[in-house]
Amino acid sequence: MPMIGQSVRRVDALGKVTGETLFPGDINKPNQAVMKILFAGRPHAIIRRLDTSGAESMPGVLGIFTAKDVPVNEYGLIMPDQPVLCGPGSAKPYADRVRFVGDQVALVVAESEEIATEALKRIVVEYEDLPVVTDPITSMEKDALLLHPDRGSNVFCHYRIRKGDVEDAFSKADTVVEMEYRTPAQEHAYLQPEAGLGYIDGEGRVTIEVAGQWTHEDQAQIAHALGIEKDQVRVIYPAIGGAFGGREDMSIQIVLALAAWRLHQRGINRPVKIIWSREESILGHHKRHPFIIRAKWGATKVGKVIAAEMEVIQDGGAYAYTSTKVLGNATLMCTGPYEIPNVKVDAYSVYTNHLPGGAMRGFGGPQGAFAAEGQMNKLAEKLGMDPVEIRVRNILREDSTLSVGTPLPAGVSIGEVVEKAAERAGWTRSGAGWQRPDRAKLGELKEPYLKRGLGFACGFKNVGFSFGFPEQCWATIELHGEAKIEEAVLYHAGAEVGQGTHTVMTQMAAEALGVSMEKVRIIVSDTAVTDDSGSASASRMTLMAGNAIRGAAKIALERWHQEERPAVGRYHYRPPPTTPYDPQTGKSEPNFSYGYVAEAVSVEVDVETGHVRLLDIVCADDVGRAINPQLVQGQIEGAVVQASGYALLEDFQQEEGYVQTAMLSTYLIPTVLDIPERIESVILEHDDPVGPWGARGVGEMPYIPLAPAVVAAVRDAVGVWFDEFPLTPERVVRGLRASGVQ
Repeated sequence: MPMIGQSVRRVDALGKVTGETLFPGDINKPNQAVMKILFAGRPHAIIRRLDTSGAESMPGVLGIFTAKDVPVNEYGLIMPDQPVLCGPGSAKPYADRVRFVGDQVALVVAESEEIATEALKRIVVEYEDLPVVTDPITSMEKDALLLHPDRGSNVFCHYRIRKGDVEDAFSKADTVVEMEYRTPAQEHAYLQPEAGLGYIDGEGRVTIEVAGQWTHEDQAQIAHALGIEKDQVRVIYPAIGGAFGGREDMSIQIVLALAAWRLHQRGINRPVKIIWSREESILGHHKRHPFIIRAKWGATKVGKVIAAEMEVIQDGGAYAYTSTKVLGNATLMCTGPYEIPNVKVDAYSVYTNHLPGGAMRGFGGPQGAFAAEGQMNKLAEKLGMDPVEIRVRNILREDSTLSVGTPLPAGVSIGEVVEKAAERAGWTRSGAGWQRPDRAKLGELKEPYLKRGLGFACGFKNVGFSFGFPEQCWATIELHGEAKIEEAVLYHAGAEVGQGTHTVMTQMAAEALGVSMEKVRIIVSDTAVTDDSGSASASRMTLMAGNAIRGAAKIALERWHQEERPAVGRYHYRPPPTTPYDPQTGKSEPNFSYGYVAEAVSVEVDVETGHVRLLDIVCADDVGRAINPQLVQGQIEGAVVQASGYALLEDFQQEEGYVQTAMLSTYLIPTVLDIPERIESVILEHDDPVGPWGARGVGEMPYIPLAPAVVAAVRDAVGVWFDEFPLTPERVVRGLRASGVQ
C-alpha cells in the first residue's frame, strides 16, 4: 500500500496522549541540581558592580556564574552581537551593559529551586541607567544614542530594490493609494516554556537535553561560547511542546551547557535542570517583529498595478537574532504575489530597547502581506473593482518577473489558488469578471448593532532558506534483515515541534523503501548520531527531509541488492542555489520554491462593543502533494487560529522597554470560544518540481494573509479601514467613533 497521500496516525500520538512521552521539563536525573537565572529587569543600563559573595556563601549553592565565566561571551544566529551573560569581566566590548529586560546577568546553581531563588535575591547589581530607545524611527536618526557603541548606527541592515522607473510610472497612474501600516509584536505562546538539562555524558561531552529547532546550530553556538570543539558538545531534543520559530534562537541552551561544564571543571559532576515560568519565557525569548510600512501604489483605470514604492522599517529590538533574514522576506513580500513593473523598496532593521524580534511563523511574510494586501484592497475599492478581479489581473504567473528582476521557480499556482478560494467563498465569474457574493449570503443578522462583511487576501511564502544562505539536509538509512528487509532505521536530526514531521518522515522512508511504516524506526535529533538537517523552519522540513530520505533510501537499496548487511545509505541533499540581494538594485534569485495561499474571511462586528467575531474562513493552499492530508489540514487550521490571535486578540505591550503583558492573564491568546466558527481547508496539489513526490511546505502559508483579509471584512461590514492591529474591541470602537459610525 502506498504511504504517500495517506492520513496515517501520527507516530508520536500514543505516547503524547498517554503521557508516556517526556518533554524536557519531565526529565529528571539522579542527583540533579537546579539552575535559576538573574535577568536584567531593566531595558538599558551599564552594570557598574556585580557582587555575588552573599549568594555564594549560602548553604546549598553549588555555583554562581557571570560574564567572566564565559570564555567567548557572545552569540547570535546572524551576527554575534549578544553577550551570553551581561556584566563586567569578559573580553567582549560593551558586554557590561544590558539592552532589554530579558538580558541574562548571572546563573545560580543550587540544591533546590528554593535555595536558588533566595540566592538570586542576594546578588547585588549596581546599574547606571541609560536613556531608553523604543521608537525605531527615532533610533534611525544620525544623532540617536547607539545601543551598540561599537557599531556606527542603530540601523544594522538595509535592503534596496530598484526595478523600472517608479516616478515615471506614478505620473501615468490613474489611481494612487498612499498609506502607513503598523504591525504588532507577537508572543509565540507555545505550550511548553523553556526547560532542559545540562550534564557531561559518558563520552565526556557537554550535553544538553532541551527543546529547539536546529540541534546542530545549537551545538555550534554552545561550542563557540565555551571555546571548545563542536564534537565536545552534544545536543539532544526530547519531545518539543511547540515552537513556531520561538526556539530558533538561544534561550537556555548556552547557559545550561555553561553551568554543567563549569561545575564539572570544579569536580562537581551533577546534572543541572532549569524550567522557566511562563513570565520568564515571555520575557526571555524573542517575539515577532513589529513593522512600520509606508506604501504608495499606483494603478491604471483597468486595475493594472504599475508602480509600488515601499519603506519598510523593522523594530529589531535589542539584538539582531534573525532580523536581517526576516527583513529579507518582508522586503520581497511587501509588494505581494503580483507582477508590478516598477518597484522601489527601502527596508531597514533597527535596534531598539524592546525585546529582540526573531523568527515566528511566516517570518516577515505576514507583515509584508498586511501592507501589500491592504494596498490591493484599497486600490480595488477606489477603482470600483472586485477585490478578486483586481488580483487576477495582477497575479504572478509562470513567466512573471519578481520585484527582484528574476522569474519565479517553476510551479507557480497562485492564480488557481486565488480562484479556488474565491469560488468556495461564493464568488462567481462572468464576462465582466469576478463578482463577490450577494450580502444576503452572509447570513441573517439577529440584532441591528451587528454587521457582517466579507474580505479577501492572498500571499506567497518561500519554502526553504533564502538569499544565498547555505541550504542542505542529511539523512541516513540502515536496512537490517536477511532475505527480506526486517527493519529500516532512519537517522535524521529534523525537529518534531508538533507539526508531524516525524510521521511524515516515516511515511516517506517507507514509500521510498517499499516497506510498511511498521518496519521503519526513526532515531532523531541527537547531534551524536544524526547529521545536520537544518532548522525546522521556513516551511522546509518536508521538502528537504523528503529529498534526503529518498536519496539515502536509493543508496541503501542498491547496497541491499548487493548483499550488504546491514545496508547503509547516507545522502546529502542540496536544492537549487539561491542568491543574495544585490546591494544597489536588489536583483537576486531569492528562493528555489514557494507555496501559495488565498483566504476569504467573513466576520460579524458588534458596533456597540467593537467585538469582531470570525465566522467562515476559506483557506486555499497549494501544497504540491499532501504527504499526509490530515496533517496538512491540521497545519492549515492551526495557522488560521494562530493568525486570528495576531489579527484580533494578541496585544503585546511594551512601555519604555518594560513588558506590560508578561503573563497569559494579560496577553490573551485565542481559546475555543474565539476560534472561527468554520475553517474550510481547500488543498490543491500541483507538484513542486523540486519537492519529494511533488510536495511543498505548508506550515506558514495559511498564516500569511489572514490579518489583511480580516481587516477587509471589517471594512466591508462597517465601512472603516484599520491600518494597524490587533483589532481589539477598544481599537475597533475608537475607529468607529473617529469615522462617525458609532
